[in-house]
Amino acid sequence: MKSHDKLAWRLASILQKFNNGERFSLEELASEFNVSARTIARDIQDRLAFMPIGKENGKYFLQPYVLGSLGFKDLQNFAFLSGICGLYPSLDQNFIADLLNEKISRAYLVRNEGFEKGVDKALFENLSSAIIKNELISFTYKNKLRSIKPYKLVSNNGIWYILGVEQGSKDGLLKNFALAKMSEFKNLKKSFKPDPAVLELIKASQSKWFGELKTAILQVDKKAKEYFLRKPVLNQLELIDEDEFHLIFRVKFSYDDELLNVVKLYLPFIKIIEPKSLQSKLKETLRQYLKELV
Repeated sequence: MKSHDKLAWRLASILQKFNNGERFSLEELASEFNVSARTIARDIQDRLAFMPIGKENGKYFLQPYVLGSLGFKDLQNFAFLSGICGLYPSLDQNFIADLLNEKISRAYLVRNEGFEKGVDKALFENLSSAIIKNELISFTYKNKLRSIKPYKLVSNNGIWYILGVEQGSKDGLLKNFALAKMSEFKNLKKSFKPDPAVLELIKASQSKWFGELKTAILQVDKKAKEYFLRKPVLNQLELIDEDEFHLIFRVKFSYDDELLNVVKLYLPFIKIIEPKSLQSKLKETLRQYLKELV
């Protein structure tokens, strides 16, 4: 059995197997794709959670009423929902067929930056239902009971969030809540009327979902220039100065960890110039990390 260490290819192949009416266990797929059974379980239970998948005698299968109904358009929609449309130069029918061709697909190798583990499937489905039906929900978040009008489930940097407006909020501010930090979820079975302004905001820039944009000044060593610029991971990256050894950038970010996580990736070739508060926060994080190593 050949090894297929490609997330997009693996998911597409599993979809094709389901659509062909095949039944298989986690262990069988793990052996075929040379990954762990836990990885296959995450594929089926999290990444393909939107599909009507059944399980019987340890075998997974696609519910009979949808067999044969998946086509290239469905694969394109799946790629769009999964945020991988820009991964390939094209996702037309011919290119997808090539991706699913075992001989041709050996030319590709896709590495991803990882996804959140352990997303609760029942919670995911209940949130989806509440969004579709425009029903109020409640849950405990950061030790506080919240009552929310849910609008959208969003995956941002591999982490799932629910976007919503708190019931009774005077400013109608769109907020985000990480699913992993939610507890005591309830569907209140009370309908609400979606706000058109909120719907328009959700269609706008992703960064607006996570509050007002902040500004930072970064100093990047020219030794890391090519790699840093090859894959833009921050909003509105603007080169504002440079000298013989460094590049100075102005960047926009929504929340502290968004910027800090990027900076950590490029250490020791990057430095936060402004804001000083974030520079201090990074130093304290690194200090605590080094302290724990001793």
